[in-house]
Amino acid sequence: MQAADVVLLVHVAVIAFNVGGALCIPLGAWRRWRWVRVRWWRALHLVSWLIVTLQALLGVVCPLTIWEDALRGVATEQSLVARTVREWIYWDVPLWLFGTLYSFILALVIALWRWVPPKHRIG
Repeated sequence: MQAADVVLLVHVAVIAFNVGGALCIPLGAWRRWRWVRVRWWRALHLVSWLIVTLQALLGVVCPLTIWEDALRGVATEQSLVARTVREWIYWDVPLWLFGTLYSFILALVIALWRWVPPKHRIG
């Protein structure tokens, strides 16, 4: 596995954390999963969405994307897995569209703090 593939996997993990968290919080509230109310996890999720949204709104390319591209170089061949995953996470749409989408999801994540409030102590 190349270093660029490792960066790509980290990028996928961040995306899974952000998207999965946004889906699991309301589902977990409905299913009474206590872990979706863990304050440090919720704070990390909110901060992660805030960073992603600000980057998109400011037109800043994600540092993980820059790092992966630099590690791959222009002439480097991608593995099948890396190529497939890149097709899933890199869409050829204007950055403002991501900013709009991320802003909507960030607003939802903020609203979830009220609808599904985190707790200081679980148990």
